[in-house]
Amino acid sequence: MKVDAFDALFEPRGVVVAGVSSHPGKFGFVALHNIVTQGYEGALAGTNLDGGEVLGVPMARSIADLPPGVPFDLVFVCTPVSANPALLADCARRGIRAAFVTTAGYGEAGAAGLKAERELVALANDLGVLLAGPNGQGLVSTPVSLCAQIVAPYPPPGTIGIVSQSGNFASSFQNLAIATGIGVSRAVSAGNAAAVTVADYLDYFAADPATNVALGYVESVKDGRDFFERARNVTAAKPVVVLKGGATAGGQRAAASHTGALATDDRLFHGLCRQAGITRASTGDEAFDAAATFATQPLPRGPRTAVVTSAGGWGVVTADAIARSELELLPLPADLSAAIDEKLPPRWSRNNPIDFAGGETRDTIPDVLELVARHPDVDAVVFLGIGIQSNEARLMRGGRFYPDHGLDRIVAYHERQDERFAQAAAAISAATGKPVLTATELVYTDPSNPAPRTVRETGRLCYPSAFRAVTALEHLWRYARYRARRGLA
Repeated sequence: MKVDAFDALFEPRGVVVAGVSSHPGKFGFVALHNIVTQGYEGALAGTNLDGGEVLGVPMARSIADLPPGVPFDLVFVCTPVSANPALLADCARRGIRAAFVTTAGYGEAGAAGLKAERELVALANDLGVLLAGPNGQGLVSTPVSLCAQIVAPYPPPGTIGIVSQSGNFASSFQNLAIATGIGVSRAVSAGNAAAVTVADYLDYFAADPATNVALGYVESVKDGRDFFERARNVTAAKPVVVLKGGATAGGQRAAASHTGALATDDRLFHGLCRQAGITRASTGDEAFDAAATFATQPLPRGPRTAVVTSAGGWGVVTADAIARSELELLPLPADLSAAIDEKLPPRWSRNNPIDFAGGETRDTIPDVLELVARHPDVDAVVFLGIGIQSNEARLMRGGRFYPDHGLDRIVAYHERQDERFAQAAAAISAATGKPVLTATELVYTDPSNPAPRTVRETGRLCYPSAFRAVTALEHLWRYARYRARRGLA
C-alpha cells in the first residue's frame, strides 16, 4: 500500500461523517461532536435520512447529495454492515479516497461477519479506497486538529504515532499523553485491521515527518515474515515500541473474541522483535514510558550509567535495577570523584550512586549534574530526589504559621530551587546530547509540585519511580546498540 494513500486518512481536506444521529448517545453524533469541538478546519459534512443540521453541520441525505465542488477525502462510517457496500461505492464516485469504518459485526462476529468483512475489503480494493477498520474507534491527527473518534480523549500535539488493534489501548496511550504532556502526532484504532494492517501504519509513520517514534498494540500478526521485514525497515528510521496482547492461552482466547484475531506464538514473536529492533514492552505503562523517552531524550552512546541522588535508599534500589538490566552502573572515575569533592562536603558517598548525603546547597545539584553528564565515561544519568524541597514547602504553606516567621521566603526559595533543578536536567541533557532522566513519586502523589510540573514544562517525562526510569533507559540503550550493529548510528 502506497504511503501517500494515507494522506486522505490523516490529513484530509474534508471529512464526511456517515450515519449522523441527533441523539447524543449515538456514534455518529459523538464522532461529529469530537471533530467540531477539537478544531478541525477542513470541510465537514454528515449524512442521515432526514437532512437538516446537527451541531450546526449540514446533513446530506446521501453521499450523492453532498455539495459539489467541496473536497472530501475521508468518510467516517457509523452505518450498519448492510449499508456499507453501497456507501463505499457512492464515496468512491464522489472522490473520497479513505474510509474509517467503526461498524462492528464483521470478522469478530463469526462466519457471516467474516464473509461480510472479506467482501468489503475486496470492494474497497476494487474502488481504490483505503479501508481502515472495521470495528475501530477512530483516529486522531494533531497536525490538522482532527479528532475523528467515537470515544475520548484528544491528546496534546507531539511526535508519538500510535496504532492499536484495541480501541481502548489507543485511548489509554492518549490519556497518558495528556497526563504527562508528551504528545501525539497520529493515533488510530486499527480495529480488525482487515485491509490496512499494523505494518501499513508503521510504514506511514516511518515516512511521516510529524512522527518520531511509533507506539503499537497488537494481538495478532497475520503474515509474520512480512510484518517483521517491514518493521525492520521502519526501525532503521525510527524507534518502534510494541505491546502485545495474547501472550498467554487466556489472552489468546480473549483476542479471538475481541477482534477475531488468532494470536501468534509469543516466544517466536519476542525473538523476532529483538531481530527487527522492535522495543517490546510488557505493560501499557512501560510501552508509553519507552515511547515518551524515545520522543524526548537522546540515545545513549553506551550503557554506562551514573545515578545522582539526594538520598541513599533511592540510590541503592536504583543500583539494583541497573544491575538487573543490560545497563552498567559505572564505577566512579577518580577524576570525576575529585571534581565532585570540590562541590560537596566530605560525607558524600564517593561512589556511584552519587549520594549528596544532605550536602545540597544552592548550586550543588545543577553543578554536580553537569560535572557527571559532561564526563566522557558517562553515557546516561538517572537523577533522583527532585521535589523534596517543594514537598516541605507544601507542608509549610498548609501550616498555621505561614506566611510568618520567614516561611514565605523559604517556601518561595524551595520551590524556585526545584524548578531550577528540573530546568538544569533538561538543559544539561540538551547540551551534552546524553539522556538525563528524572524520577520521583511526586509525579503521581503531587503533580502540582514544582519539580514534576517543571519537568513536564521542559517537554521531558518525569518517571514515577527509579525502576521505570531505568527500564525506559534500558530500552533506549538496546535500540542504540541495535542501530550501531546495523551501521545506522
